[in-house]
Amino acid sequence: MPATAQSHQPRRRRRTSRLFVAAATVVTAGALAAAALPASASTGADARGHGGHGKGHGRYQDVQLLSFNDLHGNLEPPAGSSGRVTEVQPDGTTKTIDAGGIEYLATHLREAREGNRYSITAAGGDMVGASPLLSGLFHDEPTIEALNKLDLDVTSVGNHEFDEGARELARLQNGGCHPTEGCYTDKEFEGADFPYLAANVLDEKTGKPILKPYWVWKQRGVKVGFIGVTLEGTPNIVSAEGVKGLQFKDEVETINKYAKELQRQGVKSIVALIHEGGFPASSSYNYDCDSPGAGDGISGPIVDIAKNITPQVDALVTGHTHNAYVCTIPDPAGNPRMVTSASSFGRLYTDTTLTYDRATGDIARTSVKSANHVVTRDVPKAPDMTRLIDRWSTLAAPIGNRPIGYVSADIDRNGTESPLGDLIADAQFAYGKTQDPETDLALMNPGGIRAPLTYAASGAEGDGVVTYAEGFTVQPFANTVNLRDYTGAQLIQVLKEQVSGPNEASPKILQISSGLTYTLDLTKSGADRVVTDSIRLNGAPIDPTATYRVASNSFLAGGGDGFTTLGEGTNELVGADDLAAFEQYLTANSSATDPITPPAADRITVVQ
Repeated sequence: MPATAQSHQPRRRRRTSRLFVAAATVVTAGALAAAALPASASTGADARGHGGHGKGHGRYQDVQLLSFNDLHGNLEPPAGSSGRVTEVQPDGTTKTIDAGGIEYLATHLREAREGNRYSITAAGGDMVGASPLLSGLFHDEPTIEALNKLDLDVTSVGNHEFDEGARELARLQNGGCHPTEGCYTDKEFEGADFPYLAANVLDEKTGKPILKPYWVWKQRGVKVGFIGVTLEGTPNIVSAEGVKGLQFKDEVETINKYAKELQRQGVKSIVALIHEGGFPASSSYNYDCDSPGAGDGISGPIVDIAKNITPQVDALVTGHTHNAYVCTIPDPAGNPRMVTSASSFGRLYTDTTLTYDRATGDIARTSVKSANHVVTRDVPKAPDMTRLIDRWSTLAAPIGNRPIGYVSADIDRNGTESPLGDLIADAQFAYGKTQDPETDLALMNPGGIRAPLTYAASGAEGDGVVTYAEGFTVQPFANTVNLRDYTGAQLIQVLKEQVSGPNEASPKILQISSGLTYTLDLTKSGADRVVTDSIRLNGAPIDPTATYRVASNSFLAGGGDGFTTLGEGTNELVGADDLAAFEQYLTANSSATDPITPPAADRITVVQ
């Protein structure tokens, strides 16, 4: 359903006050694209020429752009590796820093804004969806409330904003209680104070964007336009029901179209919020990806997108890949343009300075500079965010604190094959056997595993205890575990689709249940990377003509993540939700005296 209808007038708030927190911050040396301003930059009524402190207006005005992306409802500090960032040191070594948590993000952003009269806060999508229980249990109303308090000005939609469909996205924007669960508190949910931008998401019937395509920030004669898009491939990574009735258009064509429209309206300074990203050569957030040349240290979809977006757009705030980078990538005219991403889960924020030329109304591109900063946890917590978390935690506690299993150590989700991926696949295989004893194996998509299981207690439950809330954080999508029949030839094709077709450039390696083994030869290309003769089930080669009963979640069974062959299965049996299957497995196979140990992750032999 289109989300264009407004149930009430937008409630844009004026920032009448700010919480200024005096706290030490980590100053990071992110990649910069700084050059000298034009010689006239320091002239004008404001002798300084920059900043918002002077009473007069010089020709050049620095505008602060604070941005982040892929929060995914992580209000509490994310656990394990999901709550750390890597920082490269001057001597080339690296260290990890605990990061994230909305209480700390609020403090850092408020401190960064202090003294900056011209400050904008923008986001690159996936603010909600795949959220921990504290937000996900309440259909992400807590996160929208937190973002309102955070004074977020604008965000693009991301693919996860469509997890529950366009109608639910419209409710997050416009407010109103949930259509089936009603109101969670004695107050009706008010919706987002900030606009969600969805320029390339069209209603199939009307051909018009389901939400605003762009938004213009104005302050004392300074105007900056924002265009928001999500990746064109969203239908491939979201359940079919979530994108029903929607069209997703090309990112570049859409941005270029609306950049022209903004120019016609006299808005010359433009920022694109793009929920699509890249892959830097280093995992360190402060890695210089412009060394040795502009953009040399980044690859992936955002590179081609950036190279083709009109030069009328002055900067790109990106996301989706959960990576951190601050790069310059040449625009079609060959001029450097800033492209940024702030990792995920609220662990980083980007501080970009856009120098606005009042004479032209445009950004003096040569002066743009940017850096990523860590949301460290050594600053005071924002009291209003603490109160918000406490209030929603009280509502969630009776459900979230219930123990469902025990682990002997951290069970991580990192790697081509991860210990947690194996555990979840085994859980779905075991569940499948309870529904049909003929079930042969299970497959799990890595993108459906949203967090590690950590040994350290997240609350008062004690070390090694897995709570329902922690399980929910791992698998928050409410997919069902479905059984389908496939031929051996189809099963082989499924494994090859991990590294071919839409997954060739960025492989999606399925997590597999015990008994299935094969070799992944990364020295080869395309589908040949899966060595056909190596595929075994319980030691026996896969018979192309035999029938195999496979358990997978409903997203995969519907052909999601580019696994079209999985969508061709027959004799389907729809089971319970995947979190229930995971809970059932943990409860049956662990106890306080006999916890689950991390699987060895040795089912896939990787040749590099």
